[in-house]
Amino acid sequence: MRNFRRKPKGRPIDGWLIVDKPSGVGSTEVVNIAKRGFQAQKAGHGGTLDPLATGLLPVAFGAATKTVPYVMDGTKVYRFTLRFGEARDSDDADGVVTETSDARPTDEAIQAALPAFRGDIMQVPPIFSAIKVNGERAYDLARDGVAVELDPRPARVDRYELIERPDADTAIFEVQSGKGVYMRSLARDLARAVGTVGHIAALRRTRVGPFHEKDAVPLDKIAASGDTPPPSLDLLLPLATALADIPALAVSEGEAARLGFGQDLSLVDFMGRVPDAANPDGGLVRVTAAGRFVGLCRLEEGRLRPERLMAQA
Repeated sequence: MRNFRRKPKGRPIDGWLIVDKPSGVGSTEVVNIAKRGFQAQKAGHGGTLDPLATGLLPVAFGAATKTVPYVMDGTKVYRFTLRFGEARDSDDADGVVTETSDARPTDEAIQAALPAFRGDIMQVPPIFSAIKVNGERAYDLARDGVAVELDPRPARVDRYELIERPDADTAIFEVQSGKGVYMRSLARDLARAVGTVGHIAALRRTRVGPFHEKDAVPLDKIAASGDTPPPSLDLLLPLATALADIPALAVSEGEAARLGFGQDLSLVDFMGRVPDAANPDGGLVRVTAAGRFVGLCRLEEGRLRPERLMAQA
């Protein structure tokens, strides 16, 4: 019997759409709206944002979905408002109040507490998070009223700064961090450190890896409706844009072909071509041939090893 493969629905689109997510919409919902709007075959996102949060949500189409893990590993920048005086079970404004305090910290107390939250720290994630506990999501257990205890996890915080103090009840911060850092935990723990309780009242992500606010498109600009044409493909950024922070290495077409067959190449052949910014001990490079993006390779043990290559037409 002949096996027939079902043709995927939609258009075969490759590239990145940087959505400016509004508050009150989930990340998966944004991806679905973008997928329908562009009538795309395949889509995913590069890093979840809480429904309360606004800001950059990179949406990958087609082959760009292969590079999602590298975007999620990139530097992220957030700005949030910490409201003092109320602890909430979700550690943000969407949660239920669990504790109150009349204490309000001074600016000096906040500044004195911040250094402890910079660098390599250990952080307890919010109980309303996607972390699995005995095979179940923590947020599902929390919603069912199950007491959830999460272990501290390592986190990297490169910058945590007090930006503005609108009044005694609120403070605005900017954070630059790596992968898997919870802003809700940073806010909760800082409030505790200055002798009170608190939660995030507003949160916005302003950078994800090489993507910045200038790249962002409002969600309503891509939402499909019955009487409007699909959004323009000009809104999409090229697939390789997501990898702009990774050092580039130019190879010949012959070398690209060998990499495409899964062969690793000696770095001796690339003397003088390996970028200074590349880490020779396990670092990634963005490989191009005649200006065409070939894929990602890793420098290991004196070899250039293929890691994630793009299919070529």
